[in-house]
Amino acid sequence: MTNAPPQGSTAEPQLKKVLGRWDTLAIGVGAMIGFGWVVLTGDWITTAGAFGASLAMVVGGAVMAVVGLTYAELCAAMPKAGGEHNYLLRAMGARWSFIGSWAIVGGYITIVAFEAVALPKTALYLFPELNQIKLWDIAGSEVYLTWALVGVLGGLVITAINIRGIKTAGVVQTFVVLFLFAIGAVLLFGSFTGGSTATMEPFFNNGVAGFFGVMIIVPFMFVGFDVIPQSAEECDIPPRRIGKYVIISVLIATAWYVMVILATSSGMGPAALAESDLATADAMGALFGSDLMAKVLISGGIAGILTSWNSLLMGASRLLYAMAASGMLPAWFAKLHPKYRTPVNALLFIGGLSVLAPFFGSAMLGWLVDSGSPSIVIAYLLVGVAFLILRRREPNMERPLRIGGKGNFGQAIGVLSVLFCLALISLYMPGMPAAIGFEPWMLFGAWWLLGFMFVARIPRGIEPGIHAEEELLARLAMRKNAKAAVFPEAVAERREEPATPENSKEGNHV
Repeated sequence: MTNAPPQGSTAEPQLKKVLGRWDTLAIGVGAMIGFGWVVLTGDWITTAGAFGASLAMVVGGAVMAVVGLTYAELCAAMPKAGGEHNYLLRAMGARWSFIGSWAIVGGYITIVAFEAVALPKTALYLFPELNQIKLWDIAGSEVYLTWALVGVLGGLVITAINIRGIKTAGVVQTFVVLFLFAIGAVLLFGSFTGGSTATMEPFFNNGVAGFFGVMIIVPFMFVGFDVIPQSAEECDIPPRRIGKYVIISVLIATAWYVMVILATSSGMGPAALAESDLATADAMGALFGSDLMAKVLISGGIAGILTSWNSLLMGASRLLYAMAASGMLPAWFAKLHPKYRTPVNALLFIGGLSVLAPFFGSAMLGWLVDSGSPSIVIAYLLVGVAFLILRRREPNMERPLRIGGKGNFGQAIGVLSVLFCLALISLYMPGMPAAIGFEPWMLFGAWWLLGFMFVARIPRGIEPGIHAEEELLARLAMRKNAKAAVFPEAVAERREEPATPENSKEGNHV
């Protein structure tokens, strides 16, 4: 929600509306198509079979499309930076808004860190002598300085691009996504000309357990369509179209994953795939009978890393910015760059985490996938609940894109979204066939322990609604003034240091 700055304050410039339709679509699609399709496709095929894995992706894509429909309506109605933050604040109040926002930020950060580790892992495939100057071992993974520095360099470049402006990041995203699709077209051509249905057998493997073994990865593989709502305030297109692009991006990602699974399985059988570290690249080489073509595919994998990394850094920084502008996080995160008008401190914080990630080694890849997925689904669940609440409580709210028309079909979509998310969450629980391990739960728990420290600072009793943000900021200001009255000397020492965005020119209300 956007609030006017207080009278007499000097507000910094707001976020720029510079993203066109292709930039917006590329941000959503590129966020979803990261690196997982290069390194994980072999596991999907051996787990469920070529058709079983494809079916899991189609079903998963349908689930994400239902979730995306709730986002599409809310995004069109509230095209403001921060996405979930705004929807939950209006529907459920400040604390639930923080929980949903913190959940999706956690998911985004795990994927940004994942890409920072995936980049040197991919580079090692192209440059086998990359590992020089061993540093240490972590969980059986050897970490080399030169290997880690590739990820560090990637983190610095992606962060710098985002600081220079979302338009620059959007243009880079569009060109890299087009290159990625060109590589996909070559893989598909190779499947038709050099592939065989015989290598795809068995079409189904491990029955229901195999199907759900692939389904468990769906939230991680499809996260990213929700980056479009995060950057909605910077989109220079009608709100209705922004909402439609959310759904279109999910459909494109679903088609991509199914294509990759079928093409890869047509080039290599399950036994060969099980022994491959980068199955899709090896399958590309087998389809064309050339190691060079495998390296061409790897270049597409690097493109996927960069698009996902770029989009999710963009989304996470906008959420931190929105939360800080509402007083939920320190005002430091709401600072905009004086020239480029990007949330520079939020970008530096997340970029800094990505620079550190490679030093924990490639064992981190699996942990990050598993630890981020539950948080992502929690956010999707809460957005579905917010969708239902707003449909019932504010039936006349302006909705440029009304999902399901004026009847009850839209509410049925919201109920389905909530039920699907509950089902996905159950898959991560101990005792389930696809339960996640101890290390991912530790990372998950550490993130939420930090989050609950911030939740405790948010005043109770703030009513949800269109003015929830104003009430939150007013209550925080009252608390600050009360503290000033009790501890005047301590407050005077920090009088030049703004405590909330309301009295800081560095904080902008979202």
